[in-house]
Amino acid sequence: MKKIRIISFILSCFALTAYSQNLKGSVENELNQPLDGAYIFNLATETHAHTSENGVFVITDTKIGDSIRVGLLGYKTKILEIKSIENFRVTLEEKTFQLDEMMISEALNTVSTISRLDLNVTPVNSSQEVLRKVPGLFIGQHAGGGKAEQIFLRGFDIDHGTDIALSVDGMPVNMVSHAHGQGYSDLHFVIPETVNKIDFGKGGYYAKEGDFNTAGYVNFKTKDYLKESEISFSAGQFNSLRTVGLFNLMENTNNQNAYVAMEYIATDGPFESPQNFNRLNLFGKYVMFSPENDKLTLTASHFTSRWDASGQIPQREVDNGNISRFGAIDDTEGGETERTNLNVTFDKYIDDQTTLSSNAFYSHYAFELYSNFTFFLEDPINGDQIYQKEDRQIFGANTAISHRTYLGDTELTLTSGLGLRHDIADDVELSRTLNRSTTLENIQLGDINQTNIDAFVNAEFEFGKLKIAPALRLDYFKFLYNDALQTNYETLSETKTILSPKLNFFYNAQDNLQLYLKSGLGFHSNDTRVVVANGGEDILPRSYGADLGTVWKPFPKVVVNSALWYLFLEQEFVYVGDAGIVEPSGKTRRYGLDLGLRYQMTDWLYLDTDATLTNARSIDDPDGENYIPLAPDFTLTGGLSVDNLNGFSGGVRFRYLDDRAANEDNSIVAEGYMVTDFNINYKLNKVTLGLAIENMFDVDWNETQFATESRLQNEAQSVEEIHFTPGTPFFLKGTVSYRF
Repeated sequence: MKKIRIISFILSCFALTAYSQNLKGSVENELNQPLDGAYIFNLATETHAHTSENGVFVITDTKIGDSIRVGLLGYKTKILEIKSIENFRVTLEEKTFQLDEMMISEALNTVSTISRLDLNVTPVNSSQEVLRKVPGLFIGQHAGGGKAEQIFLRGFDIDHGTDIALSVDGMPVNMVSHAHGQGYSDLHFVIPETVNKIDFGKGGYYAKEGDFNTAGYVNFKTKDYLKESEISFSAGQFNSLRTVGLFNLMENTNNQNAYVAMEYIATDGPFESPQNFNRLNLFGKYVMFSPENDKLTLTASHFTSRWDASGQIPQREVDNGNISRFGAIDDTEGGETERTNLNVTFDKYIDDQTTLSSNAFYSHYAFELYSNFTFFLEDPINGDQIYQKEDRQIFGANTAISHRTYLGDTELTLTSGLGLRHDIADDVELSRTLNRSTTLENIQLGDINQTNIDAFVNAEFEFGKLKIAPALRLDYFKFLYNDALQTNYETLSETKTILSPKLNFFYNAQDNLQLYLKSGLGFHSNDTRVVVANGGEDILPRSYGADLGTVWKPFPKVVVNSALWYLFLEQEFVYVGDAGIVEPSGKTRRYGLDLGLRYQMTDWLYLDTDATLTNARSIDDPDGENYIPLAPDFTLTGGLSVDNLNGFSGGVRFRYLDDRAANEDNSIVAEGYMVTDFNINYKLNKVTLGLAIENMFDVDWNETQFATESRLQNEAQSVEEIHFTPGTPFFLKGTVSYRF
């Protein structure tokens, strides 16, 4: 009898050991901080999983005695034997990025993994550099540093955000029905040193992304914690200074992080009329993990900025010597803006197969801008200065539930979500003014109330190396407008619903080669004033697009990404905020080629370059008169970067934008440019000394350009030609940083 019990006990132990089940665990770094995106691979069964935002993973078909490999770019890979199914914790040791360790098939998002490499090797230290981390994306500033940048991507002059969806920690940046233009996106409230990850995608193929996601989307994720506190001070030419402080508030506190950050910038710029620019940023973040690995995040931020500007100047006045490249026709331009954000995020593991992610946010935003684009074209006595203003509140929430299951041998991940955004924009104004002090005439004045409710479902079917991901998104809009210039009170309203299907394919041909085909419909909403003026017709123009691409590692230290793409955009009505008018625009089509290369030449030397070729044309217009103004047709960026060579880091970076049509028949050309920047840093214990040079070869370049009809006060006839904002000349600055 005793022998039978012993045999039964041994068989029970063997059955327990041999029985395959789910392994739930977590991955963290040496500071006990969760690591998301880590890859877990069972060497015996070849099942795999990725860690979530909480650092948690669940891997199926696993038993005691199996060995698993845990890896993440920038950390030492570990191979561990599973000795217990319960409370499996892995700690990864941070190390220098090694490109040969990157496995294409293991990356959650291969393109964003590449941007993570770029961000680590060449950290950002200005709001402009944050956007430039997206390959193929160009920006231009034309209002003294305080206005949102003009964005160019995939043959789009996106203006300030009409065709790209931008967000920070799940909170939208784009402003609907903005006083200056639809989709206006001011990212200056982001302190660059707090950015941890940049997730982006080109095209309108992503179910979670809705309004403005036609050319693409960019989501910025801020850091959950600080390794060290830091203060830094920079000073440079043109009375420029910048000071930044990042302070860790909860050192050595288990399952909790908190830090605050502050940034102050001031500069006069290279212009003859000082910009008198200053900006103050404040940011705070608190993160808590429960014993069940649920994650609660609270963030709060505030920024305020004011500036003077010299505006866009006519080429003829520079050519005839009346003004210099850094002069002005009307130097009374400028503005003020501020934004306050509150954001709460909650990530929860409901069970081993189901996760929940949600956030709720509130923003208060104010904006005032004075501009003069045409000088004395409309008003030969007082001039054409305009004033744009608004005061806005944004309320919103998003939630998504992801569930993993199996249909036979096919793994299925189903993600569904709901979202709400409600904008209340009061006193949205466009007026003619004089010297920023006298209002001559109200052109537009009213209150905007806009609601967007969305729902989406995304399925991912994994058939071994092939993943098929169909998706469907539904958006509902309610537009309300009260025109304050009308004698009788009236609420103008329209509603609209749009359905956007997507279908994507990913094929891991080898560990180091991924092929993909993305397709889908996207859209961008039009300004509420356009919607009510046009009776709700043609107010949510669709985009139809497809990408055929590869991510390939032909050699261990080389990554090449490429994509052939096509995008068609329907008829739309464009609200010109600067004039308070509606301009119809016909159908357009764009196609092109994206190429990118990353090469780790040594442990400390990196080469990267990205090129785009684009053909953008209007379909309704005859050949030769169908150019899309300011659409880039060729861009090239790249650089050499040194990372931690005996305390030294830095590099040389360049960006090239080709000549492009400034009007429909290409009779006016916006000149291209190539600008090269240089920086070097030396770390000595806790102190880092830095030197940076923008435009090191001191080339004359135009940061923004427009074909504009204008008239000067002494001119009898108007002239249409290039009006431009000059790019920064040779600019030198030094930085001292101290970590503690």
